[in-house]
Amino acid sequence: MDISTKTCLLLALSEHSKLMNRYIVHTSEEFEEQKKRTRIATAAILRSPHTVTLKTGTKWEVMPNVDNDAFYHPYKVTKRQFDFLLMVLQQQGLKRQKARGLPTVPVRMKVLMFLWYMGNQNGFRDISDKFDVSESTAHKSVLEVLTIFSNLGASFISWPNAGRKKTSSAAFQKLCGLSRIIGVIDGCHIKINRPNIRGGDYMNRQSYYSVLLQGIVDEKGRFIDIFVGPPGRVDDARMLRASHFYADWQEKMSEYSLLGDSAYTDQADPFIITPKADNAALSEDDQLRNSCISSGRVVVDKAFAKMKCKWRRVRDLQNTRLENVVMIIMAACFLHNMCIGDNEACEEHPQGCPRQADDNV
Repeated sequence: MDISTKTCLLLALSEHSKLMNRYIVHTSEEFEEQKKRTRIATAAILRSPHTVTLKTGTKWEVMPNVDNDAFYHPYKVTKRQFDFLLMVLQQQGLKRQKARGLPTVPVRMKVLMFLWYMGNQNGFRDISDKFDVSESTAHKSVLEVLTIFSNLGASFISWPNAGRKKTSSAAFQKLCGLSRIIGVIDGCHIKINRPNIRGGDYMNRQSYYSVLLQGIVDEKGRFIDIFVGPPGRVDDARMLRASHFYADWQEKMSEYSLLGDSAYTDQADPFIITPKADNAALSEDDQLRNSCISSGRVVVDKAFAKMKCKWRRVRDLQNTRLENVVMIIMAACFLHNMCIGDNEACEEHPQGCPRQADDNV
């Protein structure tokens, strides 16, 4: 290698060394600048009087493509049930809509937000985070689905026909030993805020404000009739007499009966079989009969417990308008029926969901 080549090589190495030093210095300065910006931003957030919501949710578009277990955990329904619900809602007019100046909200996204809302007790801020939409968009979308869904009672709850009554009667005979039983009737409380109008009527015997749900369930715990909305101070017997079911019970019941608890004892209606009061003087036959009634009534306790456990929104509906309360309760009953037969095991309570202190006493 001649002297000229060596000189050029040394100059090139020297320039390379200078460039590397400059890069290292620049990288170090950039790193320090980034740390400085992070500290400033963090301090600004901590000083800010406004709440900052971070959009960290998984892209909703991927959810319909995940496996069934991954889909079921957040939305409480199987993919098959979701597709059915989506189809029914679309047939009833649920459409993709575009708000002025905002991106469209796809129908699938609306239904997923609705299911998330029904299955959790968190507010619309949580839905906004999960689906990366504004709180107002989340609220509007959920209310739209809820309004349509609450009008689909006939698609999810129906009175049994003659063949179904016969099947239910045989199932209850096997379950509790009583003949010609096709269902169990009971009421439960749903917590709400004190309404502005006649608020005192909603204070129940357990000293909180509530509205009532009257449910009649078959041997599988499926609702075959519901009545929603009476104030919490109303007892089960009065609620029954006010319900649409009571107006034509003779036609619906025919020669069959329902099981009920002691709240219906004073009813002069032959279609409800209730236990005799335990006055310490019951005969063995009466004690056995009471035991049979109790065994059959377990079905309705499990139905209410499972509904409240799975569709957590109905555990506590405070800070919700009264007209929306009724729609939410109805929607929970419809979803409960839709899920009968698939994924019935509760993740939290594999041995059975405990019923909260929500029954009329």
